[in-house]
Amino acid sequence: MPLGFVAGVIGSMIGLGGGFVMVPVLTLSGFVPTLAASDSLFAAFSNSVASTVSYAKQKRIMYSLGMKLALFAIPGTILGAYISDDISVPLFKLLFGAVLVSSGVYIYLRRKMESREYNLSKQMMVFAVGASFFAGVISSLFGIGGGAVFVPLMVVAIGLSMKLAAPTSQFILMFVAASGMIVHSALGHPNYYEAGMLSIGSFVGGIVGSKLSTRVNEQRLRLFVIIVLGITAAKLVTDALVGPF
Repeated sequence: MPLGFVAGVIGSMIGLGGGFVMVPVLTLSGFVPTLAASDSLFAAFSNSVASTVSYAKQKRIMYSLGMKLALFAIPGTILGAYISDDISVPLFKLLFGAVLVSSGVYIYLRRKMESREYNLSKQMMVFAVGASFFAGVISSLFGIGGGAVFVPLMVVAIGLSMKLAAPTSQFILMFVAASGMIVHSALGHPNYYEAGMLSIGSFVGGIVGSKLSTRVNEQRLRLFVIIVLGITAAKLVTDALVGPF
C-alpha cells in the first residue's frame, strides 16, 4: 500500500501514472514481468480514477479528445498484454530501462514544451492513431501509463496547453488501464490481493497528487524524479546484462 501511495502521488503530479515507480520496484523485487505489469495496471487504473475526479472538479480535462485517443490506444493494450506472456525477464528489464530513460527525458523537457495552434486535422488524426496505439502497447506490456506519449502528443503535436494535457492524460489512462486489466485478467496474470493493496494506496495518492500539483515546486520534483529514474534504469539494465548483484 505505501508503494502504491507514493507512486500515485508522483504519477498524478507528473502526469505519467504511477507505473513507472511501481513496476521497477516490483521487478527488482523478483516479480516476473507479467505479474508486475498486470498488478501495476490495477493501481494505475485506481490512480487515474482518483486523479480524473479531482481534475474534473478543476475543469482541466478535454473529454472529447481524451475519448478519441483512448479508443485508438485500446487495441494496443490488447497486443501488449499478449506480448508480455512471451517476453523474457532480462529483455523486459532492458526495455523497461529504456522506457524509464525516455520518461526522464520527457520530464526534463516538460517545461520547455510549448503548445501550438490547436490542430486536429485529418493528417494529425492519422498520426494520433499510431501514437496512441503505441502508447497502448507499452502501457499494457510494462504496466505503466501512456503519459510519456500522450502528453507530448497533445502539447507539441495537437496544441493543447500543459495545464490541460496532463489531466487529460490521466483521463485517457483510466480507459487504457481498464482495457489492459481485462486482458491481463483473462490471461491469468494478476495477483488480486497484491493488485488490490497497490490500488488502494494509488487511489489515495492520486487524490493527494492532483491537489499538490498546483502547490509543489515542480522544478525540485522533476529533478528528484529524474535522478530516481536514472538510478533505477541503470540498475535494470545492469541486471539484464550481467545479472543481479
